[in-house]
Amino acid sequence: GDPEMNPRLRLAIDKAKEANMPSDNIKKAILRGTGELEGEKFEEVVYEGYGPGGVALYVEVTTDNKNRTYSEMRKIFSEHGGSIGETGCVSWMFEKKGEIKVDPGTLSDDEVLLIAADAGAEDVTRDGEDLYVYTSPVDLFKVKTKLEENGIKIIYSEFTMIPKNSIKIEGEKAEQLLKLINDLDDHDDVQKVYANFEISDEEMERIALSLK
Repeated sequence: GDPEMNPRLRLAIDKAKEANMPSDNIKKAILRGTGELEGEKFEEVVYEGYGPGGVALYVEVTTDNKNRTYSEMRKIFSEHGGSIGETGCVSWMFEKKGEIKVDPGTLSDDEVLLIAADAGAEDVTRDGEDLYVYTSPVDLFKVKTKLEENGIKIIYSEFTMIPKNSIKIEGEKAEQLLKLINDLDDHDDVQKVYANFEISDEEMERIALSLK
């Protein structure tokens, strides 16, 4: 696979370099991802399903054995009051976007917004201490490059799935859901878990204390 031709590959290389992965490991990861590594064929697969309270879950995995991973995913879902569904059952509830976390340095949020918008970004959002720039998937690299040219430090850039709507969840269902997401995250094949839930800060604090 040629990184210049494949934006996902290019992103993986950037992330590996940011994490200081040795270049031979990067090469091996590229070959594995494109199925060119001798004796091993890894595939990117998405599993979709529902968690407690009807929360939609979109799980991205990389696997060398789809049947094994599917049965393990199904087991994790069912153990926590969820169910794995058909392909496409929840993907329509999410929008694919480019997400760039930035350190604006001395620039104000408005100045970052102007630079980002000029480069084709769709939105700039602050979440507490953190500042995020959102783009359409095709504009991610263009916007990232423009931000860097203007001296804005990039913490990371990646593709993400943004829920169109969120389901408010609390109590036992919230606890079950967080355990489900945690177990999915802990699985070796799982790369990313997206879900369309909302839990209040108070409820999160209560659950954190109860799980200690």
